[in-house]
Amino acid sequence: MARLKELVAFADDLLEVERFDDYCPNGLQVEGRGEVETLVTGVTASRALLEAARDAGADAVLVHHGWFWRGEDPRITGMKYRRLRLLVEAGISLIAYHLPLDAHPLYGNNACLGERLGLSVEGQFGRHGAMSIGLHGSLEAPMDPADFARRMEQALGRAPLHVAGGPAAVRTVAWCTGAAQGYIDEAADLGVDAFVTGEASEQTVHVARERGLHFFAAGHHATERYGVQALGEHLARSFGLRHRFIDVDNPV
Repeated sequence: MARLKELVAFADDLLEVERFDDYCPNGLQVEGRGEVETLVTGVTASRALLEAARDAGADAVLVHHGWFWRGEDPRITGMKYRRLRLLVEAGISLIAYHLPLDAHPLYGNNACLGERLGLSVEGQFGRHGAMSIGLHGSLEAPMDPADFARRMEQALGRAPLHVAGGPAAVRTVAWCTGAAQGYIDEAADLGVDAFVTGEASEQTVHVARERGLHFFAAGHHATERYGVQALGEHLARSFGLRHRFIDVDNPV
């Protein structure tokens, strides 16, 4: 069992949240019970996840996509009210880490995705303010692009969208999970064979073809399931908590 404030302070320090200019508040977003024995992790603080966490006896929920995004309507009405009411009535805390969880070298989404895909890490890219979010590196040996796509499907449980704009074999790769398709030019500037992210935009198809790299959109949700699990497991080991990851399927 852990005191909520000590658990959050530990995670805040580990992820160095003060270094990030993010789109949302990182750390404790909704305060519940003062002590945590059961921690549930998930990708997004949707009502489906919160209901499953309540039914699992969670004291706190840790997610990558929390609430209170910059520029949104701040009023707590409708869907937002129903989500918040569920948490408050159950006494569950909501903890969220967005960009700090993407970027962490051990427990981050990008570090975990690279490990699952068999990619070595050789550097960072994908600038957001003063920080770099994404990673670049290489496969142990060159792969046929179609084989690399199949490896991705086996690792993530869904087939990626593949835009074949690069060379006959893939060896060097840049990757950044989620909605990082805007980093494709920066990836191309690195001279890599392929760029992997979660989502695709119309223009990324043309950039990939014209700048000569393979583009893979492997799913926003699918690419961001692993950092929050790794962080949850680390917190559970560090504080002696019960931990359960709950995956609410999302095809995007």
